[in-house]
Amino acid sequence: MSVERETEFVGLEDRGGRLVARFKHADGRPDSCDAAFLAGCDGAHSRVRESLAIGFAGGTYEHLFYVADVEARGPVMNGEIHVALDRTDFLAVFPLKDAHRVRLVGTVRDEAEGTRTVGNLTWDDVSTRVIEWLRIDVERVNWFSTYHVHHRVADRFRSGRAFLLGDAAHIHSPVGGQGMNTGIGDAVNLAWKLAAVLHGRVDDRILETYEPERIAFAQRLVATTDQAFTGVTSATAIARALRLHVVPSLLPAALLRLTLFRRLAFRTISQTAINYRGSALSEGHAGDVHGGDRLPWVPLDSSRPGADNFAPLTSLEWQIHVYGSAMPEIRGFCAERCLRLHEFMWQSAMERAGLRRDALYLVRPDGYIALALPEQRQVTLAAYLSAHAIRMPG
Repeated sequence: MSVERETEFVGLEDRGGRLVARFKHADGRPDSCDAAFLAGCDGAHSRVRESLAIGFAGGTYEHLFYVADVEARGPVMNGEIHVALDRTDFLAVFPLKDAHRVRLVGTVRDEAEGTRTVGNLTWDDVSTRVIEWLRIDVERVNWFSTYHVHHRVADRFRSGRAFLLGDAAHIHSPVGGQGMNTGIGDAVNLAWKLAAVLHGRVDDRILETYEPERIAFAQRLVATTDQAFTGVTSATAIARALRLHVVPSLLPAALLRLTLFRRLAFRTISQTAINYRGSALSEGHAGDVHGGDRLPWVPLDSSRPGADNFAPLTSLEWQIHVYGSAMPEIRGFCAERCLRLHEFMWQSAMERAGLRRDALYLVRPDGYIALALPEQRQVTLAAYLSAHAIRMPG
């Protein structure tokens, strides 16, 4: 469904198996669109969410923040991410593609916040104390915007044939840079399920797994970033002491030197540690890998850069992975059901990744494990596919 930019979403009507979305053009002319499903990706002020009467519980932080893409020079213009903490301010510096371009996220000066409206604020109204402290010499401001930071999660991510994704479903502080990743995760999770339903490869009850798989993570993320953001921006004496003395002393000197901590930080920020173990689609475990886990990444051949077990995932189809040798009955079953089978010669890196030799892993189109069997049982695999009404393209 494509809608012109000037068109305003007015409401939604469920007519038993089909949705009718109603719109109003810029000239006031009404219009409508008939659709099988609707994905509300229309941001924090989602009209789709409002039309579905779905609550959006949470709150708004006190301070006003800005984001700016600038051209600058200085010691921190080195292609790395920098976060600076002050008594009352903070500044995050994110490198962009060009050598002297960065994105800055920081706070607006208190006096400017209190005397001017959000829409009239400019770069001259930002707090420059931390910028000067980091010796950032801003030569040009290419883009500037101010915003209030909220922490909210929708009560539901689905209402019948309509779904909420991204900022329409959850908004949180910029701590950890998780906003875009989380929205993309929502889209990937729902997209393959909608595609399968629309192509007749699975019953529409698979759509019931979207909300439980994504809402639990969104709730945890909002709670975690809320605690972190409160600590970063709080003006209390304890928060200032932790921000200015404890964290700067402990984090660089100890934790960042530990490989285990760095790996944990990467898995957390990249969201590769998210799992759907509690999902109705997740069953079994083999080795350290459970149904609902993301497929562990394994490099396959050091002589071929880029060769890994993720290459088959580009097909965006259900598939079987066996790290070792597949049994003849599994090969025959996969051929009969048009289910892609990938056998990978066993190597020690697979064991280190938590995989079990000769186990069977049924992988979803989004790269997550649906079924993990320590022994290759064709009957169990067939029962899973039947229980979830999964059909392969012929």
